[in-house]
Amino acid sequence: MTDYETAVAFLGEWGPFQQQVFFLLCLTIIPNGFAGLSIVFIADTPPHRCLVPERVNLSDVWRNSSLPLEEESQSGALVPSKCSRYKLSDLLRFSGRRLLPGVDVNLSNVAQESCLDGWEYDRSVYISTIVSEWDLVCDDKWKKPLTTSLYFCGVLTGSFISGQLADRYGRKIVLFVTLAVQTVFTIIQVFSSSWTVFCIIFFIVGMGHISNYVSAFVLGTEILGPRVRTIFSTVGVTMFFTVGYMLLPLFAFFIRDWRMLLLGLALPGFLFVPLWWFIPESPRWLLSKGRVQEAEAIIRDAAKKNKIEAPLVIFSPLQKELQSKKRKTHNICDLLHTRNIRWISVTLWLIWNIVTIGYFALSLNTANLHGDVYFNCFLSALVEIPAYILSWAMFRWCSRRLSLFSTLFMGGIFLLFIQLIPTNLNSLAITVEMTGKFAVSTAFAIVYAYTAELYPTVLRNTALGSCSMASRIGSSIAPYFIYLRSYSVSLPYILMGSLTILSGLLSLLLPESYGMPLPDTITHMQQFPGCCKKSHYTHTEAENAAERKSSGVV
Repeated sequence: MTDYETAVAFLGEWGPFQQQVFFLLCLTIIPNGFAGLSIVFIADTPPHRCLVPERVNLSDVWRNSSLPLEEESQSGALVPSKCSRYKLSDLLRFSGRRLLPGVDVNLSNVAQESCLDGWEYDRSVYISTIVSEWDLVCDDKWKKPLTTSLYFCGVLTGSFISGQLADRYGRKIVLFVTLAVQTVFTIIQVFSSSWTVFCIIFFIVGMGHISNYVSAFVLGTEILGPRVRTIFSTVGVTMFFTVGYMLLPLFAFFIRDWRMLLLGLALPGFLFVPLWWFIPESPRWLLSKGRVQEAEAIIRDAAKKNKIEAPLVIFSPLQKELQSKKRKTHNICDLLHTRNIRWISVTLWLIWNIVTIGYFALSLNTANLHGDVYFNCFLSALVEIPAYILSWAMFRWCSRRLSLFSTLFMGGIFLLFIQLIPTNLNSLAITVEMTGKFAVSTAFAIVYAYTAELYPTVLRNTALGSCSMASRIGSSIAPYFIYLRSYSVSLPYILMGSLTILSGLLSLLLPESYGMPLPDTITHMQQFPGCCKKSHYTHTEAENAAERKSSGVV
């Protein structure tokens, strides 16, 4: 398979076949943009206060003074408490005696109690969210970040399962099955009767979310030629993800109820059913499984669409010989089997983890920024467009390692700089944060494409799935980085900035893949510094080489 790209070079780089594969696979990415970050609006916390029931016979002056004042952590201003009220029995007594708060009664001496009658929520922005419907505030506010974490735990599980399924059963079938899972279970989620049921279904939705993204990414990477592959893996899929991300605040602006918003985000998934007949399986993967005839059929169909006459023999006799041989089955354990691939895998897992923390923490934080939540979310999506264009340019002309290092290092510097900005300069703080998001988004696009180049065809989907799986530890932690704002506004940025700089330094350890062909077997992989080549030449591959030599096949 080492001469695969030479064998199919007659197809050209950008004919009708490649255009069809490019755009249809990119279209399947759009739902990931608006579904993956919908939690920003679905689980946003509206302004709220303890409910004082109308049936309680309080005078207006005591009803308006029923909440104690507390110092806000961010601005230091005194605001009404969100989680406590003055004891109603005492207020009734004061009101009945016509006493005045602050004049006849010192409010600091009045006993307080929790929100025994629930909360009232500001409905000016949202009709409802899962927070307002199930009261995920005060003593239960820990449930909000846990909701997002459980979703990303589903993403982690899906990454673990789908990567191996795609390498065993095919990229195409996993792509469409996971699209179906994401769509159908999101619709089921609309009818959730409790927070627990919502989280269980959200976990399953997460399993489908990233799996279809990775499958589409790998499918396009393996079908398209070197130059178009670079555009697809950097600008293509990421730009269409951003289109979906930019549509999210538009959907949320017009649909203010969380159930109807989920339904509106799920229904477009049914539009992708007809694409089954237009998106082919990966010929590279078919060859890796010895299914040469099916691979040739796809290539000949591609030649027909490109109006090019295919040669009588497309693949070498050796590749056809391998069709009748028993193929070695690869799984996730092979990512740790030898020293070279083990060090590459561990380094990439750490980098993916940290990049994901930065990306999702900054994306989820848009609801906490000063100003309109819908505009901030749109702005967070908008900065990704130039980020992905930059990632393509860097991937096209620059070293992979230096590209990844420079974007991660700069992203970390900007995040650390945010804490130095005075609290009254909100616009400058948002600008610096979005610049950090720009750098992290660029790194995210680069590390996806870089990873696909480092791993061989026989393990590529499993490897990307494992990296995605490892990164979901980071995305599961990301909501709690935002949760740290309740203790210190600067703490999340200090942690994210330091970790992002660390991941940039780690990226310098990876082997360079710029200008190198995609590896098809483990022996074709680039070398991690300090690993000798013979250490990863497997016993099975050595036997295959000996067999070819003895049979005279070169």
